[in-house]
Amino acid sequence: MSWRELLPLPRIALLAALFASTTASAQSSDPLAPLPPVPQAVAPVMPVQVYRAAPNSFEAYKLTLAARARAAGVREATIASVIPYLTVDSLAIRLDRGQPGNIANPNYTPPFAPYRRIHVTPELIRRGQANYSALWPYLSRIERQYGVPASVILAIWGKETSYGRVKGTFDVLRSLASLAYEGRRRTLFEGEFVAAMKLLDQGVPRSRLRGSYAGAMGHPQFMPTNVLKLRVDGDGDGNRDIWGSQLDGLASIANYLRDAGWRAGMLWGVPVRVPPGFDRASVRPLAPSFECPRVHARHSRPLTMREWRARGIAPLDRALREDDRATLMEPDGPTQTAYLLTDNYRAILDYNCSNFYALSVALLADGIIGR
Repeated sequence: MSWRELLPLPRIALLAALFASTTASAQSSDPLAPLPPVPQAVAPVMPVQVYRAAPNSFEAYKLTLAARARAAGVREATIASVIPYLTVDSLAIRLDRGQPGNIANPNYTPPFAPYRRIHVTPELIRRGQANYSALWPYLSRIERQYGVPASVILAIWGKETSYGRVKGTFDVLRSLASLAYEGRRRTLFEGEFVAAMKLLDQGVPRSRLRGSYAGAMGHPQFMPTNVLKLRVDGDGDGNRDIWGSQLDGLASIANYLRDAGWRAGMLWGVPVRVPPGFDRASVRPLAPSFECPRVHARHSRPLTMREWRARGIAPLDRALREDDRATLMEPDGPTQTAYLLTDNYRAILDYNCSNFYALSVALLADGIIGR
């Protein structure tokens, strides 16, 4: 009996196969260090041995993944070539569980300055400036086409992959299947797994589908759903190769930000001074945000630059246009530099909903062009 014949059976009769497994390579103690490539499993030549899978086992869960893929229109040949040979990636699960987010005191807001010292370094700025000069003929075209400043595009590229140096070596399909099986964010990772299967159907080689432990890939570190939706051809060769082409990756970052609402000609924000005795209660948000509520809870309600000036908020150098609306955030507390943040900052948040991420990208972009 083939794998294809096994899949449609009722759950009470779940059957699966003993598949070839791979021996885990020695891993670095640094979870952010590039990992060695994972060898591909080889399909057995002889018919596989059939056995009864435990109801809650990964072998049984793979039938659910196959059903999800089939319902989304993934070809049977693609399903049969991938899903039987998947194994659990325990490292991906361990790294995902280790991400920050659950803290004992939910009212605690750590300062931004220590993070900034690590993530907006003179070296990252210098390398960003070198790429800005070397790629300007192409970046200027991308900037005109999408309305997103080249400095912001480069800052995200630098933040995500160290300007293309570290794109990840995890087998994305294996990682996504493992994280879906783990269950904390099953809906998210099942959807991303199916999207990755669709990429195979579109002709993307399995060897291309390598990236971070959570499934982000290529120069822009797109999740598979965004690869399907937002990757573009930046070098004009007719392909949309975000893995191998820097220009395709950079144009795809710009396309992402435009899709997220980036407005051409508007700054992401400006550093400001908040006067002593400022009434922060008067600018509290009128309602909590439905998206990333803890991130947006650190922002005031939006006011125009003109309204902020009337409340004594003074830009430290450049200013927003008088009618530009912005929220106030004080990432290091009331006595330190604060920021007025526009909708373009929110577009960066869409890339990664973290104030530390978005603000470090914005400041790196400013550093690249000498602000």
